[in-house]
Parts: sequence; C-alpha cells; structure tokens
Amino acid sequence: MPATTTTAATLHDGHTIALEIHGAGPTVLLPVDPRPAEGPRAEEARRWGMDPALGRSLIEGLRDRFRVVAFDYEGHVMAAPKPDTLTPHNVAADLLAVADAAAADRFAYYGYSWLALSGLQLALRTDRLSALVMGGFPPIGGPYSEMLRVTTAAHEMSVKTPAPTPSTPGSAPQPAGNADATDDPEGCDWSAVEVSTTPEQTRQFVTLYQALRGFDDRAAQAGVDCPRLCFAGSADEIPYGERWGGVTVRIGSAVMERRAELEAAGWDVRVLEGLDHTQAMQPANVLHVLRPWLASQLGS
Repeated sequence: MPATTTTAATLHDGHTIALEIHGAGPTVLLPVDPRPAEGPRAEEARRWGMDPALGRSLIEGLRDRFRVVAFDYEGHVMAAPKPDTLTPHNVAADLLAVADAAAADRFAYYGYSWLALSGLQLALRTDRLSALVMGGFPPIGGPYSEMLRVTTAAHEMSVKTPAPTPSTPGSAPQPAGNADATDDPEGCDWSAVEVSTTPEQTRQFVTLYQALRGFDDRAAQAGVDCPRLCFAGSADEIPYGERWGGVTVRIGSAVMERRAELEAAGWDVRVLEGLDHTQAMQPANVLHVLRPWLASQLGS
C-alpha cells in the first residue's frame, strides 16, 4: 500500500490547510481531522459518544480501496475564522483547491452535517465530482432557516460572553456550546448550554446560512448529475430552547418523509435506525454505509 503523503492547499482567504493522502484508487475527499484527539480532548470526545480517532478511523476503513485525501476543514475554519467570507461559493472554491492540491481531476466527496451541505454546494459548482455522499443533512428540505436562527443566537451570545474555546456551531444539532453543561449528551438541556466560541468563529456560520437563506434545495437537484447517497439517523432531531432561536432541527424525519422524492431525484437513501446525529457520524456506522456504496459507484 502506498505510503501516506502530505501537501497543502491555499484557500480563498490565503490561509493554507494541510492534507494527508492515503492509499491508492479512486480519489475520495474527506473533510475530517486525520489526527486522533489525545489527552483531555480524547476524554471529552468519549464522554460525548465520539470516537477520538474519528477521522483516522474513516481513513483506515477506506484506504485499502481508495485514495483518501483527508483535511480538517472544520478545525481550520475554527482556528482561522472567516467571519465575512464563509459563503457557499468560497467553501466550494476551497474544496476544489484541496482537490487541485491533491492532483485529483475527478473525485468523490463525503461530508457530514454542515460539511454535507457544503458538498451539495460543491456539486452545483463543478463537473469534477465522481460521487457525492451527504450524511446528517437532508438534500431536500434542509433546515437552513432553523440553522440561521441557531447560529445567529450563538453569535449574539458569543458577542456578549466571548470565550476562546472552539466548538462546532455549523453542525446541525450542536450549537456553539459548553460540553460541561451536562454529563448526559442524550439528555442535554440546550437552553442551559453556554457559548464557548469567539464572535469571529460564530459569525462565519451566520455568514454561511445567511447566504443560503433563499436557497431552494428542491430546485437545485436538477444541477446535481453525479451518483449520490444521503444517510441520517432516524433519531436525528433536536429541539433548541428560546436562547437558541426556539427551533427544532429535524434531520432524520426530513430524510424519511422525503425518501420517495429523494429517490426520484436520483439519491440513494439510507436511514440508520435508532441513531441520533452523533451516533450516525461514528466510523463504524458511516463505513457500513459509505464503503460498499463508494465501491459500487467507483470500483477500485
């Protein structure tokens, strides 16, 4: 098996992002952190039901059949926020810059949550995709307005009480919050969660969802012409309290209710029974769906 190689891509704002390239075969772009979390970060991840080596586990599960290009895009935007420029156009440009740096003229893309909606925006802007996989965000009926309210609330709170600890406000069911708010992630009271991100970090996601305010994902389906798969946990739904906009973000039910429409639009659909947003993104569950589907579409 070819050794791992590293390179870097220059993104739309001039910052660079590191890439790790593993394996051989059809290229698959994975916006995941290839470095396992260690120490307190690893313990925190485990407490929230996360694999501390999530990105690494996905890489290891694919690299024997595919050329995997791994890059921590979410970690990058949290470390180098883009408060005014994290638009769908620029995100797609960044993903294409990654593909260019990896010398991938054709490539598949898998993203989860806000990185899944980023994949849809990419598919609408390039003919280089060999396959698209969206996890944890419905291709039709996406909660764009709900996420605008959640991220706007997160930004307003971060301005009032700025803090340096990064979180993931772009992810559909997880606002910029403090994991210490509860010892039971499944029973988290989001009305009590405190913001732990800076105003610049939160504002970039407001910028993203503001740019998507008029986006018609149903009409957009005509612009996607590559093989495509979406999946979600059937229990992927979370209500936000008034502090977070008073909305409910529905992922699993949105996919299930629109399954026939999605399939008619060309999507393969998988529902992971009983899993919530966090559970459905764990490597064992993702690889069970992702690996055989990519193999069926791309060969080896």
